[in-house]
Amino acid sequence: MAVRDMVIWPDPRLRQPSEAVTDFGPSLRQLYQDLVDTMYAERGLGIAALQIGDPRRMFLVEPELAGRAKDDPPVAFVNPEVVWTSEEQQKSDEGCLSFPDIYIQVERPMKARVKAQDLDGNWFEVEGEALMARCLLHEYDHLTGKLLVDFVGPLKRQMIKRKLQKNADRAEV
Repeated sequence: MAVRDMVIWPDPRLRQPSEAVTDFGPSLRQLYQDLVDTMYAERGLGIAALQIGDPRRMFLVEPELAGRAKDDPPVAFVNPEVVWTSEEQQKSDEGCLSFPDIYIQVERPMKARVKAQDLDGNWFEVEGEALMARCLLHEYDHLTGKLLVDFVGPLKRQMIKRKLQKNADRAEV
């Protein structure tokens, strides 16, 4: 089990197509544990496999946000599909582990329902509201190559790129 390096935008791996999971064996459980370790180390509410450079179609959500007990493990969403979103919208600042210290106001549905498989391949559905819906849709976006910068115009996108480059340059010193 390991904390893995985050893939930071504009790394092209964040845009690669995710691949359906067909093997529900030890390799998937290893990926799950690496995602758990990395998400907690980065203090995230969710994380997608692409964010650590793995193309498998999977993301996690922090257990309390998902309506579980604080001590429960994060919820794995393998091969997820968004099956429904509400017409009612919410607008709020959104952050992303692949965009450190960047927050963008994003409008999303107030409620969302996602169908996915667990680590054993069993199908389940989860409906989330407010922050949970936002998290589900944000992480799902990663699996389709949609990123936080896709919600802003070209000028703001360039400003974000420069800020992330400055942060990377400072980290190298």
